[in-house]
Amino acid sequence: MSVISKAAPIVTVNSTDDRSGRASLLTQVSTMTWRTLVTTFRTPAAVIPGIAISAFFLLVYNASLGNASNFLPGLAGKSYLAFILPVSVVSSALSGAGAAGQALVRDIESGYFDKLLLTPISRGALLLGTMIAGAIILGLQTIVVIVIGLFMGLEPETGVLGVLAVLGFALLLGTGFSGFTVGIALRSGNAAATQGGSFLFFPLTFLTATFVPVDLLSGWIKTAAQFNPITYVLESMRSLLLTGWEGEVLLRGFVACAILGVLMFTFALTGLRTRTRRR
Repeated sequence: MSVISKAAPIVTVNSTDDRSGRASLLTQVSTMTWRTLVTTFRTPAAVIPGIAISAFFLLVYNASLGNASNFLPGLAGKSYLAFILPVSVVSSALSGAGAAGQALVRDIESGYFDKLLLTPISRGALLLGTMIAGAIILGLQTIVVIVIGLFMGLEPETGVLGVLAVLGFALLLGTGFSGFTVGIALRSGNAAATQGGSFLFFPLTFLTATFVPVDLLSGWIKTAAQFNPITYVLESMRSLLLTGWEGEVLLRGFVACAILGVLMFTFALTGLRTRTRRR
C-alpha cells in the first residue's frame, strides 16, 4: 500500500501479509511512525522548546539545590544531579507527547486523516505509529538532557547500560503520554485543545517525590505520590543513576509504564471510535 501526503514524502510499503495482500501490522506501524517523525521535525519549533526547558530546569535545580543531598536522609554523599535529572526527563515527556498530538491534529485539519481511515490500514497502527513517534521524540530529548548532565559531572552508578535503561524508561513513558494527547486530538480535532490537554499531565510531575525522596514526604502529597505512576518511574531512573541495579524498583517502574501505556492507548482508541462514529 502507499501512503501519500503533501506534508511528507511518498512512503511505499512492500512487505505484505500473503493471505490478505495488506501490509503487515509491523510495517504499517513503522510507516506511520516514520511519517509522523518527518512531519514533526519539519517544524523544529515543536521539539526545540521542550529540550530547552528541560535543560533549563536541570541547570536551575542543580544550581539551587545541588548541595541539598548533604542534608537529606538517604542522599548523603550522593549526587543530587543524578537525583534531579529524571525530573527533567519527565518534563521533556510533556513536550514530546504534545508534538505527537499536534502532528495528528494537522492531519485531521487537512483532511488527510479521514483519507487514511478509508484505506485498509489497521486502526491500531494509526494510533501506535503516532504514539511511538512521540516516544522517539522524547528519547531524543532524553539523550540531549543526559549529555548535558554528563558535562555537568553526572556519573551514573550503572554506567552505559544504566543510561540506556534510563532511555528505555523514557521511551515507555513517552508512549503513554503520547497516547493521552492522541486521544485529546482525536476527540477535539483542535490544536489549542490538544496543546492544553498535554499539560494536564504537568501536575503529575509535582505530585510526587520531585525534590526529595518519597520517604520524606508527608500528609496528602505523600498519599498522592504513592498513587502517582510517575513516582515509580522516577524511582527506577534514580536507582539506575544513584545506587545500581535494583530489580524490585525497576520492576515497579516498568509496571507503572505498562499500566499507563495500556490506559492511554485505550483512551486513544475510544477517541478514534468516537471520531469515526461522527463521520
